[in-house]
Amino acid sequence: MTIKCIIIDDEPLAIEVIESFLEEFKNIEIIDTFKSPIEALPLLEEGDIDAIFLDINMPRMNGLEFLKSLHEYPQVIITTAYKEYALESYELEVLDYLVKPISFNRFLKSINKLTARLITIKKHDPSPELVQPAHIFLKVDKKLVKILLSDILFIESLKDYIRVSTLEGSFLSHKSLTSISEELPSENFVRVHKSYTIAIDKVKAIEGNLVEVSDKRIPIGRNYAIHAKQRILKNQSNLLK
Repeated sequence: MTIKCIIIDDEPLAIEVIESFLEEFKNIEIIDTFKSPIEALPLLEEGDIDAIFLDINMPRMNGLEFLKSLHEYPQVIITTAYKEYALESYELEVLDYLVKPISFNRFLKSINKLTARLITIKKHDPSPELVQPAHIFLKVDKKLVKILLSDILFIESLKDYIRVSTLEGSFLSHKSLTSISEELPSENFVRVHKSYTIAIDKVKAIEGNLVEVSDKRIPIGRNYAIHAKQRILKNQSNLLK
């Protein structure tokens, strides 16, 4: 799936930063960049754009005013130096809100959210080009590794790092367990411990406060036990006794 996007920002340096980040993702195509929302309007009206990276404070019309003027718009990722517009932005159903200066790790989280959202939207599209398994990108050493969600067994927190164990092997990344858990679809993954998130469909057995995934016996934390077991057992509360 090729993701077609545009960048709207009145600061050339800000555009360059986003462009340099997007160059790391081979499935993302930058269709054009604009210094004002008005300039981008004709292209958006054609309806072939998947995502907008949108600044807020710009001359003549700011980004939020621009969104309010549209009947519909593609996925929007706000890129701004101001934190105070976050609530208003989410009321407009933006996908994410990035505060400048934007780190690559935070940007990567947005791209994973964008990819997951578009796969969900387009999964029923009959076009073969759009048929692609759900996945995330994980920064491992100095490269981005594509990991299929269906391959993930469990994720373990290692202080400032996580280890993602998959059917293809394990991957170490400088990321928090909370951050990666937020990027994963909640219907497929559940946090069972302060140090573990697991793939629900990979559970082999539950014994007391231990869950077996592949050949790993993972503890279920006291604060996670009720919710985690309900999710794993699909809310069959009578089985929890």
